[in-house]
Amino acid sequence: SFPGGKRDPADGDAVATALRETREELGLALGAERVWGRLRTVPSREGMLVTPVVANLGPLEDVTLTPNPQEVEEVFTIPLDHLLQVENQGYTHYRAKGRYSHTLPVFLHGPHRVWGLTAIITELTLELLAPDLY
Repeated sequence: SFPGGKRDPADGDAVATALRETREELGLALGAERVWGRLRTVPSREGMLVTPVVANLGPLEDVTLTPNPQEVEEVFTIPLDHLLQVENQGYTHYRAKGRYSHTLPVFLHGPHRVWGLTAIITELTLELLAPDLY
């Protein structure tokens, strides 16, 4: 999943929360000038409203991450061109009371399967960054 968490009273807005959580979880301090913007708010399974914030990290080769082991189990990246390949995209169909209730995207990358809210945010990002390809 992406860095994130609940808004603290000291956070001015969703962007401030995202930047703080990225620093706390990944040891990556980004300034607000790196933020491209916010995606539309989406509800979590628990009923919380999540506001995805998109930022430019620059070349990944120049990024040093120091994951907080109490919050982060593993860090991996997926190239944009990999996400745009049809064979790496799919959907999971959910059932409730014997009927299909909803369908969500899923993305595959080696041993990793991106699903749930992370896949929804990934899909929103792809629609924004590559509207003619996704």
